[in-house]
Amino acid sequence: MNTNNSCIFCKILSEQSEDKFLFKDEFCFAIRDINPVAKAHFLVIPNQHLTFLEQWDESNLHIIGKLVKNASNLTVLEGIADGGYRLSINQKGDAGQMIDHLHLHVYGGEKLRSM
Repeated sequence: MNTNNSCIFCKILSEQSEDKFLFKDEFCFAIRDINPVAKAHFLVIPNQHLTFLEQWDESNLHIIGKLVKNASNLTVLEGIADGGYRLSINQKGDAGQMIDHLHLHVYGGEKLRSM
């Protein structure tokens, strides 16, 4: 698996105790956002250090499906699925990406602002 020693998400994956993860499998893991912008705000992150979608090749495409499916499963476990939720992937600085390791934001638990 491709990891990056200077990446905070790669460090979390390698150093975090199992009970700190909301979810973890062979493809991805989920943690709560440290600066939540909604009542429920968590991140679903691929285990493999992948950065920008346009750099991916066919061998990585299944990971997006795993991220989305696991995010959906977590919304049920977190009790926010029925009220609705938002999924977001920020790509690069203008979109607000702060960590160069692809991750999926999941927002919910309250009425969200329009975009």
